[in-house]
Amino acid sequence: MKLKYICILLTAIFLVGCNLEELPEATTSKGPIFGSESGLQLYTNSFYNMFNGKNLHRADAMSDYLARKDTPAFITEGNYSAQVSTGWSWTDLRNINYFLVNCNDPKVPVAVRKNYIGIAKFFRAWFYFDKVKRFGDVPWIGKPLDVTDTELLYKAREPRTMIMDSVLADLDYACQNIITTSEASRSLVTKYVAYAFKARVALHEGTFRKYHTNLGLQASADGLLNQAAVAAKKVIDEAGYKLYDGAGVDKSYRQVFINPLPIATEVMLSAVCDLALNNLNDANWYWTSGTYGDKASFIRTFINTYLNIDGTPYTNDPAYKTMLFKDEVKNRDKRLAQTVRAGDYKRINAGVLVPSPPLFSYTFTGYQPIKWALDDMYYDTRDLNINSVTIFRYAEVLLAYAEAKAELGTLTDADWALTVGALRKRAGITGGLTAKPTVVDTYLQSKYFPAITSPVILEVRRERGIELCLEGFRFDDIVRWKRGELMQMEWNGMYVPELNKPLDLNEDGVPDVAFYKVLPTKVAGVTYVEVSPSIAGKPNSQLISGENSGELTWLNNIPRKWAERNYYYPIPTGDIITNPKLVQNPGW
Repeated sequence: MKLKYICILLTAIFLVGCNLEELPEATTSKGPIFGSESGLQLYTNSFYNMFNGKNLHRADAMSDYLARKDTPAFITEGNYSAQVSTGWSWTDLRNINYFLVNCNDPKVPVAVRKNYIGIAKFFRAWFYFDKVKRFGDVPWIGKPLDVTDTELLYKAREPRTMIMDSVLADLDYACQNIITTSEASRSLVTKYVAYAFKARVALHEGTFRKYHTNLGLQASADGLLNQAAVAAKKVIDEAGYKLYDGAGVDKSYRQVFINPLPIATEVMLSAVCDLALNNLNDANWYWTSGTYGDKASFIRTFINTYLNIDGTPYTNDPAYKTMLFKDEVKNRDKRLAQTVRAGDYKRINAGVLVPSPPLFSYTFTGYQPIKWALDDMYYDTRDLNINSVTIFRYAEVLLAYAEAKAELGTLTDADWALTVGALRKRAGITGGLTAKPTVVDTYLQSKYFPAITSPVILEVRRERGIELCLEGFRFDDIVRWKRGELMQMEWNGMYVPELNKPLDLNEDGVPDVAFYKVLPTKVAGVTYVEVSPSIAGKPNSQLISGENSGELTWLNNIPRKWAERNYYYPIPTGDIITNPKLVQNPGW
């Protein structure tokens, strides 16, 4: 009965949303929630909705390495403004602050209260980290607001330095006071998840300050990078995680993302799906449907960054430019064939395994992702997926440690072997695993990071892009590295050797696709894609780079534009009207 009463009271709290401060202050209303550990646990469990975990599989939809059915409004000139901007919502913060102010009942042991305060501060850090990434300077609110708090309700934005100091202070408290170090379901925040988050935050802010020199904050960058390295090493040394390799080099990487239950050796925190509770996600629908979702596929420039299996750059071979799809996916980093449809990839149709090359009813480039999509076609039609979606995993911690040390100039051969070397070993790569690189890959440098001369930083960034692709990091990485221009990169696809010739993409003896300007006599079972400059008098978005051969290109007729202002989103116009002390971000 007591638990039921607590649930009813919590429901009342969350129904009032942003007006939590209007609840009666009498202890009789707060006691059942704040006077027992079960009440504290129920309340803090509500914060987990902030992760939006089930949708993280699509969080890279706006990135440099994905071509999609349309250009994102944010980087399409004239399509985005303060009038349509979103994200200036404070409801979650009010819920957290209400908890922090009221978690002081002496009936609950001090250590238990500190544990749940630590969890609440973890989520406050999550809230503010997201706000700073999106808007830069924001107001700091450290208490649940009342309607009489006009000074706080209408306060000005505060410097990101102050906000990020507060975020890291909250995370320090969480790291020191969260009691649980590990839990079997991988669905709850633990001490080491807090350390992993601190590493993520400090790495982001340290590199942001280093490369955004206009802020004048470079002097504080190394201190933050050191905090990132220390927090990551704490997880590495104490938490007991390791990279999952139980399915071998050909399957282990992808298994982390398609397994129904989180693979506990590597996954630290996950949005766990549950068929019995109808708590599912839509990964298959999103990544296979020709009508639902963004129809996102990788571009060839990014695919070219996957190393050969011996650890050498694929683009060292001058023939890479005209390599056919069936050949370019061979003898490469094993993650490539676990990330896109390639080789003898098969799916299950009504219990039968069937060859499944890239489908040009979905993909515009040929590099169709499979990282999050289950192989059984049963899951393709709506939100039916049972695979859990990772929020934190050990691989990210390894990469945070490697990048922080690389940026500091202190990464050793042992550090390399522990981090990037271990990730590449899991991917079947045989060379370059034990010693940090000494030679710059000119393709990677020229296409992505022309200002970076350190081969170590370049290779860590390569590894981060490949290992963490489609996990929601890419846009933030581009922003913190101040490489927004990458968002303008051409959306290119596989090489087409000649028009009208059906191509067998998976070498199963059955032709799959042909590209044409004048429709030839059709071959049964082949998908025909027109690459004429125009169709019915309108520009055609699907072209090839040459007259009769070349790389596929997509949506070159709709330019994407990155300007300095795009490093932040605009504050919504309505919020500036409500609070004139909020100064709009430059350029908006």
